[in-house]
Amino acid sequence: MSKAQRWPRRMVSGAAKVFSLGAVSAVSATLFGLVSARQFGMRYETLPLLPSGHAPLRVLHIGDMHLVAGDQAKINFVRGLAATRPDLVINIGDNPGGVNAVDDVLDALEPLLEFPGVFVPGSNDFFGPHRANPLRYLRAPSTTDGAEKQHEKIDARTMFEAFTAHGTWHQLCNQSTTVQLRDGRKVHVAGTHDAHMQADKWPGFAITQDSQPLLKIAVTHAPYRRVLDAAVADGADIVIAGHTHGGQVALPAYGALVANCDLPTGLAAGLFTWRSAGRSALVNVTAGIGASPAVPLRTFCPPEAVVIDLVSADQARAY
Repeated sequence: MSKAQRWPRRMVSGAAKVFSLGAVSAVSATLFGLVSARQFGMRYETLPLLPSGHAPLRVLHIGDMHLVAGDQAKINFVRGLAATRPDLVINIGDNPGGVNAVDDVLDALEPLLEFPGVFVPGSNDFFGPHRANPLRYLRAPSTTDGAEKQHEKIDARTMFEAFTAHGTWHQLCNQSTTVQLRDGRKVHVAGTHDAHMQADKWPGFAITQDSQPLLKIAVTHAPYRRVLDAAVADGADIVIAGHTHGGQVALPAYGALVANCDLPTGLAAGLFTWRSAGRSALVNVTAGIGASPAVPLRTFCPPEAVVIDLVSADQARAY
């Protein structure tokens, strides 16, 4: 008689119940994650960064759409963000979720291209997703090594040219510029190529005749420490980033399991202060609108776009 046959009936029954409960829990968690990934929402921040006497300045911070072709619900959400009436749109990249999604990305962003804006690229603007073990996402940061061979290429050039065709958006790929807002005010903005691709080089802020710019904004796709250090040391008032998806898979009372960069998981999303070279600045990391196509679920870190109202210190008391 085999060992399995000698087990008491109640032991076999108990093991079957444990297995069944585990299977049900796994299915429930997956369904919860799939549903949560579609709960598009907004986060609002009010930050006293402007000099006294200046009118508020609204920044719309978006990114990590990972838009799959035909996803009309996500397209509608992004298009609807124009209703926030931003003074400046900042797009931190990873727009398409596949090689055939560029037209849908342009459809989603079309209303926002009417506003002044800047953008930086992420690796998923250049390469489509490929099949992978979802558990790899929880073990360690992803890598772009060999992406040229493993992934189909996305027509990033056409997409980026469409972004700038209106003359309102500026690409910041290891570059800096001065953006003039609709009311005539100017902000200095500098951004990097994707640090996750090891393609970043901090450009410094543009040197212009504006000796005291209204604001210095740094933009990067992936908030690696070296980029935050360089931007803050160079005088940035705020750094805008994404890439992390807020951990994408988080646990209640614990938070993100991974940050997919060299930040601690506790900084995988939200607003925090970063210090470098005796200076300090705020950093806002968006949890992003989408999810990794290889792991299309989110738990306890819902997708988001972020509205940042920049005000003077005296105005902040009224908010």
